[in-house]
Amino acid sequence: MKHIYTDLAVETKEMYQPEKEEEISGVAVDVEEEQNHSVTTVEILDEKGSQTMGKPIGKYLTIEVPNLENADEDLKDEMSIVVAKELKKLTEKYKKDKILIIGLGNWNISSDALGPKVVDKVLVTRQFFINYNKEFDESMSNIAAMSPGVMGITGIETSDIVKGIVEKVQPDLLIAVDALSSRNMNRVSTTVQLSNVGISPGSGVGNNRTALNEESLGIPVVAIGIPTVVNAATLVNDTMDLIIDSLKETEGVGKEFYELLDRLSKEEKYSLIEEVLDPFMGNVIVTPKDINVIMDDLSIIISNGLNIALHPGIDIKDVNRYIR
Repeated sequence: MKHIYTDLAVETKEMYQPEKEEEISGVAVDVEEEQNHSVTTVEILDEKGSQTMGKPIGKYLTIEVPNLENADEDLKDEMSIVVAKELKKLTEKYKKDKILIIGLGNWNISSDALGPKVVDKVLVTRQFFINYNKEFDESMSNIAAMSPGVMGITGIETSDIVKGIVEKVQPDLLIAVDALSSRNMNRVSTTVQLSNVGISPGSGVGNNRTALNEESLGIPVVAIGIPTVVNAATLVNDTMDLIIDSLKETEGVGKEFYELLDRLSKEEKYSLIEEVLDPFMGNVIVTPKDINVIMDDLSIIISNGLNIALHPGIDIKDVNRYIR
């Protein structure tokens, strides 16, 4: 599935495991269904599973919320609490005396601004610990945060900037927040992925940069992201599937042709679409038209989740007062 770009482990699992009853060697999957959301845990257990999935060994949690892009205040609060709960579970074995939050992405591009927008709303406290010479506080954690920008703005690899900050601040844990890419339009702006394997910025759109992970930084790296874009060829592919499903049920001219298209694999159809589109638009990335409003809401959900999970004395009422 080398053509189909996605940052979501759950989508990679679906590509290699089209039928739910099939198992992937070296990969464990667990699904929890709740009233307004579901949580799918994909855990890659060994090298065989890693090679099959094309992702590092580790745990990937995917929170899917069908109405997230149109969430009211109650749903946003509920999802902030869910994000906080899953983040606590994912980091429970890590030392967290000092934490660094990095907001990846380009703040000048709406669909890529999730990281910087989240950092703007995170409650940072490192300055207080320094000024008051404190090592511990029962209600607040030692949190530092920044948005390093992208290479097109700074001329510096993001990984080099982050390494410098890690060397200076010496955190126990790094949390990276970034916009992701999906291969399914239904998951754009409705899905949150958390993982404990770090992140490779730009990998979902075929623009791989140096990875931010424990191997490169020397500390555990947890990644949080929401897909905000989808490849144009992927969108056309999904649309064509819907058209074929509709037209192959009708009688008349073209029925055999539609059934023939339906027998093609997703990768074959994707390659065909990509080849047809390439002379006209190349590798176009698509995002929702109201992405500005969506990103504001999503950044509140993620930042609230971070604030609740990382600061012991803070709950949803406190973070709402802080942000507003």
